[in-house]
Amino acid sequence: MALKATVFKAALQIADMDRHFYQDFNLTLARHPSETDERMMLRLLAFARHASEALQFTKGLSTDDEPDLWEKDLSGDIALWIDLGLPDESRVRKACARSRQVWLYTYGGRAASLWWQKNGSRLARFDNLHVVNIPAEVSSALAALAERTMQLQCNIQDGQLWIGDGTQTVTVEPESLYP
Repeated sequence: MALKATVFKAALQIADMDRHFYQDFNLTLARHPSETDERMMLRLLAFARHASEALQFTKGLSTDDEPDLWEKDLSGDIALWIDLGLPDESRVRKACARSRQVWLYTYGGRAASLWWQKNGSRLARFDNLHVVNIPAEVSSALAALAERTMQLQCNIQDGQLWIGDGTQTVTVEPESLYP
């Protein structure tokens, strides 16, 4: 018998001073059986950083040809492709060909550093690609915020994010790897 996804509900208040975007979202996140709390919370963080009315979570881990999040324009073209992890070059190449803008969030500490050393020079040819690393201690702290029902506030200013649940706050300073 196959395991089912675990459903999480998040009431997310976003105050993005960098983009002058202020919105509340009631989100439903399905955590795939093979997904960790850390990865799920990084998806939520990526949502907060790029939030818009059109940004959507996709089938993610269960589908090879979709990112973790995407934003499509009115014609159905992919305007924004957001992936997490350490994908192979062919996946990134495909994403850059299909979307106007691609954001890749790496995590995993030393593994992410080694992945970038191996792939960075080959990925530098894509003008529409942005690669950001989330430090291991930050992604672990985000995982500690995960609950089946969450009330979260996210403030963004000068590229920094503060995400909290009212009792604890995690400061996120994404490390830009490319460009």
